[in-house]
Amino acid sequence: MTLSEFDNVRPTEPARRRRQDAKPGTRRRRDNGDGSREMPMVPEAEFTSYYGRPVVKPAPWGEDVAVYLFLGGVAGGSALLGLGGQLTGRPMLRRNARLGALAAISVGAVALVKDLGRPERFLNMLRTFKVTSPMSVGSWILSAFTAGTAVTAVAEIDRMTGSKLPLGPLRTVLRAVEGPAGFEAAVFAGPLAAYTAVLLGDTATPTWNAAHEELPFVFVSSACLASAGLAMVTTPVHEAGPARKLAVLGVLGDVAAMKVMERRMDPVAAEPLHQGKAGTMLTWSERLAVAGGLGALLAGRNRAVAAASGLALLAASALTRFGVFEAGLASARDPRYTIEPQKNRLAARRAAGVTNDAITTGS
Repeated sequence: MTLSEFDNVRPTEPARRRRQDAKPGTRRRRDNGDGSREMPMVPEAEFTSYYGRPVVKPAPWGEDVAVYLFLGGVAGGSALLGLGGQLTGRPMLRRNARLGALAAISVGAVALVKDLGRPERFLNMLRTFKVTSPMSVGSWILSAFTAGTAVTAVAEIDRMTGSKLPLGPLRTVLRAVEGPAGFEAAVFAGPLAAYTAVLLGDTATPTWNAAHEELPFVFVSSACLASAGLAMVTTPVHEAGPARKLAVLGVLGDVAAMKVMERRMDPVAAEPLHQGKAGTMLTWSERLAVAGGLGALLAGRNRAVAAASGLALLAASALTRFGVFEAGLASARDPRYTIEPQKNRLAARRAAGVTNDAITTGS
């Protein structure tokens, strides 16, 4: 008999034993406990993967994507703080937030293009606009956000250099569109911070998919942490009041959203959030977020405390994004996180009396 390469890893099948009390040529009938007897025609379904291999293909994303997830949140929150500084007459907060937004989105875009492999792949995503595709919508959100952020940042740089940039007659145009560009960037700030969560939840990766309803709230709260922390580090305390308030709101939202998300997820699908590398990162994320929030609330007017709290908030946001990213990859590698939640959903549907559809009948 010809053997294939897979026969080397095939598990050994135990020898079948013939019952001594059964007569040759007869079939064994099963007593159901209610006096009736029936012959099992189909064996009970066993949900296993092929030789223990992953059921779903892990996302082909590296650490560059996790960097983009974090920096996209920094950029989005910073654009909102830039608009706050613009509307409340805080020029240093406005300048630092605008420059921070441009720096974050620029480095994040480089990380994204690096993961894609070729820059033209990103440009190809702009050839169409597909509402049902989070990646297509996200590409347009990123482009629109970057345009507004770039205008406001160039205006700030021109002021910092004493109007020495070689803009010529464009300087008058720049001053005229600077304010509207700040509003435009702020409009796309929230979608920029949230669309990456929608993108992760739209995949078949077990942990990401199980968290798809609450994950956008986690990412938006995380963006608030990161941008507020950056502003607290770079901006004097007398102008950083909006950043401190945003930090406290971000901590409350981040901790609450994570708890609600974990409670509503299937317990098995939520396990990677508490185990291994991802579990360590998310545990420290919560600790640093609470510490940074308390520092901003109780002693935020002290420059040293404000800077230390800002760094803690930045680290907490980064650990949240990297932790969720790592948890998803870990759940895709183990077939258990795909199979057991499916069995739990099937059992729940049967317990609810749903027995006549393709899911519960297996047809």
